[in-house]
Amino acid sequence: MDSHHYLQVAVVFLLATVVAVPLTKRFRLGAVLGYLLAGVAIGPQALGLVGDTAGIAAISEFGVVLMLFVIGLELSPQRLWVMRRSVFGTGLLQVLVTSIVIGVIAWRLFGLTPGAALIVAGSLALSSTAFGLQILGERKEAGSAYGRQAFAILLFQDLAAIPLIAAVPLLASSTARHGFDLAGLLRTVGVIVAVVVGGRYLLRPVFRFVAKADAVEVSTATALLVVMGVALLMDVAGVSVTLGAFLAGVLLADSEYRHELESHIEPFKGLLLGLFFISVGMSMDISLLLRAPALVLGLVAALLLLKGALLWPLGRIVGGLERGDALRLAALLACGGEFAFVVLKLADEQGLVSARQHNLLVLAITLSMALTPLLVAGLAKLLGARKLRKPARAFDTIVAHSPRVILAGYGRMGQIVARILRAEGIPFVALDHSVEQMDLVRRFGRWNDIFYGDPARPELLRAAQADKAEVFVLASDEPESSLHVARVVRRMYPHLKIVARARNRQHVWRLMDLGVDEPVRETLYSSLKMSRQALVALGMTPERAADRVERFRRQDAELLKAQYLVYDDEAKLVQTTKEALAELEKLFEADAEPQAREARERDADVPLTGAD
Repeated sequence: MDSHHYLQVAVVFLLATVVAVPLTKRFRLGAVLGYLLAGVAIGPQALGLVGDTAGIAAISEFGVVLMLFVIGLELSPQRLWVMRRSVFGTGLLQVLVTSIVIGVIAWRLFGLTPGAALIVAGSLALSSTAFGLQILGERKEAGSAYGRQAFAILLFQDLAAIPLIAAVPLLASSTARHGFDLAGLLRTVGVIVAVVVGGRYLLRPVFRFVAKADAVEVSTATALLVVMGVALLMDVAGVSVTLGAFLAGVLLADSEYRHELESHIEPFKGLLLGLFFISVGMSMDISLLLRAPALVLGLVAALLLLKGALLWPLGRIVGGLERGDALRLAALLACGGEFAFVVLKLADEQGLVSARQHNLLVLAITLSMALTPLLVAGLAKLLGARKLRKPARAFDTIVAHSPRVILAGYGRMGQIVARILRAEGIPFVALDHSVEQMDLVRRFGRWNDIFYGDPARPELLRAAQADKAEVFVLASDEPESSLHVARVVRRMYPHLKIVARARNRQHVWRLMDLGVDEPVRETLYSSLKMSRQALVALGMTPERAADRVERFRRQDAELLKAQYLVYDDEAKLVQTTKEALAELEKLFEADAEPQAREARERDADVPLTGAD
């Protein structure tokens, strides 16, 4: 293959990726589906732009190796210990129960051998980590009860994929010899032990030696050397190379070089993993969908319904989720996953499944992944188009004696305000409508001034004796929620002085519309302090740095009030921002003049300190 052909193939791959992936992400279908569709489009069954699918697949498999290494890096023992109940409770049960049910069906109804049924069942029990985490992130539900449960299950599935990949060659050899390959098992265990022991005592000294060179390219080369070297050792010993990469990652999960390694590997992993999914798309037999649509669609429906039916009771009983959250969990994790492509491809190469069975399963998994975002969105609308249903729990019974302050929101900022009020002996009532936050706070002590409830509920405000309070501190971190609370408080208790936290300038202006004087932007003062420290670190005197920062703060406060009058006009906002920046630059330039500096220091009673 000449260099011209290499360039042509590279351009085709990059062009397909640039077109397909942004389109699928735009419609919230995920990058994985974009890579698969790109592979289908340029493959031999569609446009036929690339014909060497075997060669591409061989190169792309290194992306899977790097992915397993990064997963190993993220699985530190401390992290697993913290999440042990969810990971090894719900996660273990999900993989075991789903594998057993699907395995029995594959063995009894479809006539697969026990080894093939085990591999197929294990691969179909896995869900898409890429799709699941992406959907949770887009819907801002990663921190919800069902989001945390889904993350724990996906984490265990990533762990379960490793022994499943390692088991394929063992099951293939035992099937071929009609007996259990004891020698192969001992060889596998021996190589794993050698890698673990050698890696524990060799890897850290190697990275410490390389770190002294202080060269990024050498650190990157060392990271790739470790991954490729362990993979090669495993391959020579006849063991799965992906298992070796995962072990290398785990060995370095607790090292001080973990984050640096991950940053070096990530770009290579992303590109090669994308190449792997493109190669899967190129090898997909789309004609199966046209020749046997009932069979393919039946497999997709069976996979989604079966996994969903098993996930729902697990979420309810073991995970302790509500009905709606359990349904969300089932819809999110019912699809197949990217690890199934790896396992089934290896099973096809080892002869455990036929080429037609492999193509059918890959096609069914891909379609199930494509349907997942639609299922999640449809379920959200069916359950009332709400982000998450709030717990059906009445607000706590409030026992308070004439509080002077009502504090709405007991998060990071609310807790600081509460501690100062409590230390000052000022009676207050704190309200928060997050069950998780209340449970977390009460682990550190039973406070008799903190209560669960939605501050926007009039009956809750009456129970908190807001009519007797003097100040209402609005510390909620959700702009829409805080605006709703401010409207209710302003309408019911106009005498209350509202001190409000604001997320950004738009939030400030909307609070000002409600009559809230000078809302406090949550990051302003910490940003000003960081700026002052940065100026001092650059050699400016502390007095001058403080003066510059204070000048900016005053000008920004004036700009905020001026822009409040035109905040619904984007053109005027841009214009006033540019004018304010130019004015600030002129002020700083004028301050640099010797006369201005002397006058400023004389007025501030600060002695001259010489040139700075």
